[in-house]
Formats: sequence, structure tokens, C-alpha cells
Amino acid sequence: MASPPVIAVVGPTGSGKSDLAVSLALALDGEVINADAMQFYRGMDVGTAKITQAERRGVQHHLLDTLDVTQEASVSDFQQQARAIIADIHARGKRAILAGGSGLYVRAALDVLEFPGTDPDVRAVLEAEHAAEGTGPLLARLRAVDPVSAARVSDTRRIIRALEVHQLTGRPFSSFMPRREYFQPAIQIGLAVDREQLRERLAQRVHAMVDNGLLEEVRQLDKAGLRHGKTAPRALGYSQFLRVLDGGATVEEAAEETIVATRQFARRQLTWFRADPRISWLDWKDPELAAHALTLCG
Repeated sequence: MASPPVIAVVGPTGSGKSDLAVSLALALDGEVINADAMQFYRGMDVGTAKITQAERRGVQHHLLDTLDVTQEASVSDFQQQARAIIADIHARGKRAILAGGSGLYVRAALDVLEFPGTDPDVRAVLEAEHAAEGTGPLLARLRAVDPVSAARVSDTRRIIRALEVHQLTGRPFSSFMPRREYFQPAIQIGLAVDREQLRERLAQRVHAMVDNGLLEEVRQLDKAGLRHGKTAPRALGYSQFLRVLDGGATVEEAAEETIVATRQFARRQLTWFRADPRISWLDWKDPELAAHALTLCG
């Protein structure tokens, strides 16, 4: 018997993805798989709005709290883990429901997507070149071998990764970009938001995070090595509140910076997901949202 389609609930941060995923899981005897990269991290609870035990309403959740803040999140690792969990959920006769706003992670779980390997020695040489000469020469080299990637990437980490992939495979990094082709049957449900209402909700959410102890959470994670991680310290709110600990910003300034950064992130998420014509969009404020989502789930 063929497995049912994977259900993915997507959309911008603050749109209610986790709540809808739980409602669908309760209705369909399902389990939820987290696809928010920053919610992999243990201890990053307040600042990521991680769903609480009470909010999970007894639904089994996977891939939450799987990494220490010093560890690097890997899309390739996530792909392997998420697909294994999906297969296990379906083998037990339940429905797999992916929920999250990290677009590439969602694509990695759902779509045909190949990940080139890594080589720490090659990476180390490139990082040493960057330390000695800066980003300019590396970017110029990338333009010569992979102009598509060179036009897409801007930060040093991605430039180095693209050069590493070319050196290891002989192929441009851009050739590994995902196609809009499902790895297995899938249904994507997007939450369509009113942008002004979302802007206000995100501001309120950041202020609530501050009231609920975000600064103290960052302080404890700093002791656990947050600054030494490659992924976790870039999370919204955490980089801003590390500056508070260093005396470089007030709590109020950090909160405002976090609000601005979160709104910008939400816009990027909307751009990413709106580009995928396979997503069925539902009004995030629809009082019958769960019922309408169920009609899409087959």
C-alpha cells in the first residue's frame, strides 16, 4: 500500500504554523516534524518561540532539541533524518506533518535535492586564504567558475562553500540547486498573512520574549558556548541580545533591532514560499482554518 502524501505547513514566522500542524496531527493521527533550523537547538526556547509541551497537546514532535548551540545545523543531515522519520511515521500507519519556515530545509525534506560532500582540508585552505586576502579574491574566483552562485551569494561562508563544492566535484555549486520535483508525494499548505497585521504581531512577540526572559536565556546559552557555534549565534534575537551582555546595546535597543530583523526575515520567507506554485494558500485568520486545511490533505 502506497504511503500517503507528506503534509507540509509553511509560511512566515509568527503566522501560526505550529498550531495548525498540531490541529492537523490531532485530526489525522499524525506526528509533527520540525523544519525550523533554529528550533533544533537545546535551550533556545524563548527566542525561537519553540512550541511548548502544553501547546503540543500530546502530539509527538520530532527534530526539536537535537543540537547543542556549539554544533552546526546541516541541511544534508536534516534531509536524512527527516526522510527517515517520515518513513517511520508512515510505516506505523500515521501521517507525517512537516512544519517550519526554514525554506531550504522544507525543500530538502520534500524535493529531489542532492547535497555535495565536504572536505575539511579544502575548507581550511579556503578559510586561510580569506584570512590572508579577504573576500574579494575568493569572490572573483567564484565568478570565474560559477557566475550563477557568485551572483546569488554575498557572505563569506557561502562563497567558501561554493568554491569548496566546485573544487571537490568539478561542478558549479549552482548545479546542485533544488528542482521543484517532490521526492515523494507531498501537500504543501501555506499560511497567507496580512502583512501589516503580521508586522504588529511580530513586534508584540518580541516584546513578549523579552518579558519571558530572553536576556536570561541568552546569558545561560552564552555560558554554554553560544558564541562559538556557527549557526546558533546568528539566530534572530540571540545575536542582538549578546550585544546587551557585552554592554553594546540596551535591552530596548536590542528588542527594536530584533523586531526589524524579524520583519525582514518574514518578508524573505514570503518571497521564498510565494515562488513555489505547488503551495495551496489559506488565510491565517480563517476561523475554519483547520477544517479547510483538512480538505487539502486527502
